Amino acid sequence: MRYRSRNSLAVSTASLTATLSLFFALSGRIFPLMATTTRDAVEELLQTYGETGGINYLAAAASLPSRLSIEAACTELMSLMFPGFRSEALVSSEDLADTTRIRVRHLHARLKTEICRSLGKIPPNKATEVRAEEVVTEFFKQLPPVRRMLWTDIDAAYEGDPAATSYEEIILAYPALEAIAIYRMAHLLYGKVPLIPRIMTEWAHSRTGIDIHPGAEIGSHFFIDHGTGVVVGETTKIGSHVKLYQGVSFIARSLGAGQGLRGKKRHPTIEDGVCIYAGTTIMGGDTVIGAHSTIGANVFLTASVPPNSLVYYEEKEVRVVPKRKHEPKTTRDEFQKESKMKHQ
Repeated sequence: MRYRSRNSLAVSTASLTATLSLFFALSGRIFPLMATTTRDAVEELLQTYGETGGINYLAAAASLPSRLSIEAACTELMSLMFPGFRSEALVSSEDLADTTRIRVRHLHARLKTEICRSLGKIPPNKATEVRAEEVVTEFFKQLPPVRRMLWTDIDAAYEGDPAATSYEEIILAYPALEAIAIYRMAHLLYGKVPLIPRIMTEWAHSRTGIDIHPGAEIGSHFFIDHGTGVVVGETTKIGSHVKLYQGVSFIARSLGAGQGLRGKKRHPTIEDGVCIYAGTTIMGGDTVIGAHSTIGANVFLTASVPPNSLVYYEEKEVRVVPKRKHEPKTTRDEFQKESKMKHQ
């Protein structure tokens, strides 16, 4: 037994030595090849940077706003609109004033920096800094009216959804309120600074599945029930007391002209008191849905509808019939069926 153990140990040692020798031999070939491949990939990537752009660094390109910073600002803005709901609860109501002042001060500094970046100047020159300060100051002046508008949206959600048990539930749990709130704040910046409004609404889009362009015009008491898949295009105009369900899209009729359509009315107008059910698409800048109309589910509209209309899709009636008796689906089922018949 002792002789066999020593012999096995010798064989194992020899095998290990051979394996290590093979490994180092292959490493001498593979690792330089990997390094060369990586180096070539880096050089090719650098070449594409020079050809196509898509880079952002101070030495060679205009600075861009930080997406992470703007997303953090969106979180803070939601806390500003609904204190204690979207962040840590306040210790007491006495803290509200101080907490709000601190939050506004931090947001002011953050947004001013990002606006300077969006205007292409970091560090900013005097003119850029003055312009950024004007935009930020006006933005904060408009937040109280926006908050009052959001309460009409909360009212609409509560009155329009029998499943809503309280206003608190809507503020805490309804994704549509977040999408609408961020849209309303982004709309304040739309047309004044580039990039930032769209980053804000895309942040909400990624979180809620609701895509509202910051350029859209939306009145009070706006409610989106469920919300997933709703699309509101840039030039859409929506009146007050409008209710949408999931999957509703307001889109352009044709984008064949591309950039030639910039600035033109491409999306529909929805007048006051309209209700639109799930899966409906309304298309075209000259399409107007008249006030107090109801549009049923899965309707595709490219023409205007007069006020007080009921629009629904009618193709075939839904049929309800008894289920067919189950038939065997496999050879084994067929065999079992025949066996039962023979024994009956």
